Amino acid sequence: MARNWYILHTYTGYEGKIERTIRSMIELGDLSPDVVLDVKVPMEDVIEVKDSKRRVTSKKFLPGYIMLELDLPDIGWKSTCSAIRRIAGVTGFVGTNPSERPRPISSDEAKSLLRKSGEVKGEKQLRMKQTFSVNESVKIIDGPFASFTGKIEEVNLEKNKLRVTVQIFGRSTPVEVDLLQVEKV
Repeated sequence: MARNWYILHTYTGYEGKIERTIRSMIELGDLSPDVVLDVKVPMEDVIEVKDSKRRVTSKKFLPGYIMLELDLPDIGWKSTCSAIRRIAGVTGFVGTNPSERPRPISSDEAKSLLRKSGEVKGEKQLRMKQTFSVNESVKIIDGPFASFTGKIEEVNLEKNKLRVTVQIFGRSTPVEVDLLQVEKV
């Protein structure tokens, strides 16, 4: 037996309900706490700017999927997996047929998903809900160029920066601003 992370496919919108159902099945003894070690709905924090106010909200970044940490035994794994599959809203484990033993995801994939959701220490980055594209008009709402309007030249999502061309003293000038400093016009 080895501890591994598995991905469970569910109906979209049922993730929280299925997570609660699995946790209650563990408490009631329908599922062994030695086999089902952890249940997570992958969530990430998203920055939303509305009415010039910055809000951080949690959002599912894998809608329709749940992460399960299981320690499946070599004998008797079928009863655990079939009990989980019988939960209303569950379609099955990703990558396998119902008659096959589920395949775990790699440890690198699991670490990446857990880091993105903030469960594992690492560089957790907040993502912007609003998306920007080149040649789109934006208004700068914060910083030294506040109230200037311009067109986007470049979008750098890794650094959360935009290069915007604004008119200063009758000349086009490129300005680099943070994603939080602009809003769409």
